[in-house]
Amino acid sequence: ASSSPSPSPSPAGGGGGVFLSPSALSQLDALAAFRYEHSFPHGSLTVRALTPADDAEADVLVRLLASSFSEDVRWAPAQRYAQLLAFVIRRYLYERRGLAPHAAVLVGFYKPAAAEEGEEGEDDGDEGEMACTAEVSLDAVGAPGAPPTPTPPLEFPYICNMTVKTSLRRRGIGKQLLKACEDLVVKMDAKTRVYLHCRIIDEVPFNMYIKAGYDIVQTDSILVWLSLQKRKHLMRKELPQVSVGSDVQP
Repeated sequence: ASSSPSPSPSPAGGGGGVFLSPSALSQLDALAAFRYEHSFPHGSLTVRALTPADDAEADVLVRLLASSFSEDVRWAPAQRYAQLLAFVIRRYLYERRGLAPHAAVLVGFYKPAAAEEGEEGEDDGDEGEMACTAEVSLDAVGAPGAPPTPTPPLEFPYICNMTVKTSLRRRGIGKQLLKACEDLVVKMDAKTRVYLHCRIIDEVPFNMYIKAGYDIVQTDSILVWLSLQKRKHLMRKELPQVSVGSDVQP
C-alpha cells in the first residue's frame, strides 16, 4: 500500500498539492498512463485520470457533476442551484487533483459505434463525449476530509462521486466505470479492500454493486433523517491482487 510521502522539492500539480517521494513520483507517472477500455456493441468507453493539464475537460466535468447532483434537489431554482454547485465543485476538483497520486478523478469518454466506423483509419485525438466520472481515494493521504456516514476506514481505497451522463445511462457504462476504479486500485498497488457508499433508495446502483461482489458493512441509522440526509449503506469488496485489465468484448 502507498505510504505517506516524505518531503521532496516536487509538489503535485493541479491543486494545493502534497510533496512527493521518488516512489510517489513513479506512481504519479503510472496514474497519468492509466487507461481502461471497453467495447460495447453500441460503442466504446475509455476511462483515464483527469490531469492538471485537462482544463477544458475539467470544465465539462464540473457541468456533468453539477447536473447529476442537482437532480436530487427540488426546493431550489434549478439554474441558480446548478451555478452554485458548479462553483463548489470546481474548487473541490482543484483541491482533489492536487492530491495525486493518493487520489484520482477518473473520467470516461464514450464513442458510439457509428462514429467509430466513420473515423476508422483516422487519429484526430478526439476522445469522444464525456460520459461518466468517479473519484478514487487510494490511502489516508487522499481520503476525503469529511466522508459520509457510515464512515469508511480512511487508510483503505474509497470510491465516490460516481455518475453517468443522463442521456447515456442504461448502457452498461456504470458497470465498466466501477471496473475501471477497481483496476486503478490494483495497478496503483493500494490496499485491495475497497469501500463505497450507496443510498438505500438507489436500487439500480445497489444491485450493480451486489452483482460486482460488494457486501454491506454497515447502514446508516434512521436518525440521519434528522439532518436531512438520505440513509446509506457502506459497502466493501476484496479485490484480486492481479489487475483485471481492460475488458474488451469480441
